[in-house]
Amino acid sequence: MISPLAYIHPEAKIGENCEIGPFCYIDKNVVIGDNNTLMNSVTILYGARIGNGNIFFPGAVISAIPQDLKFVGEETTAEIGDNNKIRENVTINRGTKAKGKTIVGNDNLLMEGAHVAHDTIVGNGCILGNGTKLAGEVVIDDKAILSAHVLVHQFCRIGSYTMVGGGSKVNMNILPYTMTAREPASFCGLNLVGLRRRGFTPETIDLLHRTFQIIMGEGLLKEKVERVKEEIGMTPETEYILDFIKATEKRGFIR
Repeated sequence: MISPLAYIHPEAKIGENCEIGPFCYIDKNVVIGDNNTLMNSVTILYGARIGNGNIFFPGAVISAIPQDLKFVGEETTAEIGDNNKIRENVTINRGTKAKGKTIVGNDNLLMEGAHVAHDTIVGNGCILGNGTKLAGEVVIDDKAILSAHVLVHQFCRIGSYTMVGGGSKVNMNILPYTMTAREPASFCGLNLVGLRRRGFTPETIDLLHRTFQIIMGEGLLKEKVERVKEEIGMTPETEYILDFIKATEKRGFIR
């Protein structure tokens, strides 16, 4: 299952039932779990921590040093969970002293040419489209979809169940359950197709619609938050939205 044309450092730890193709390079201080497939020409560098059942397509580079001038060689990692598909030429850099690690969770699809920079966190069940680039210390919550060639500014957070249109330039946070597109990037309503596909009921979708009518309407944000609590009530969805707003209020969100 390991090509004789692959290089594996003797200190690297490789789990069971892994397939490693020709011209792969696996550095020291690398831990790879079980049932992973590395097609040809995959590079896994110092500090990589990889779970189980992942597929890496040709040209992927995992755990390269950060493209950040404050990095001075400190011990950091790039951590990838289980059952991810990492397509051709994807790059995932390891962390800096800011957070110490870059994290990609479980069941994600990172399409060709996507980039995940230092100290970024990608949750579970996300899709990054072809050529999408995440700057440093970005946070992508679970089940978000970023279409092709999306550019995300450092320190931004994108909420769960969002859809970001292709070519968007994201320089503020994006609230969960929403669609963002156009240039400049702006709020385009609920991610209705995505919510229905994920099994959200008509009642919950109506609740979200009324919540965003308030949040995106006129008035001070503090007052609108209180209106949501009074008029909509605290459900798991509204609680997540309001917690998201509070946690990211310094940067603000796209409207």
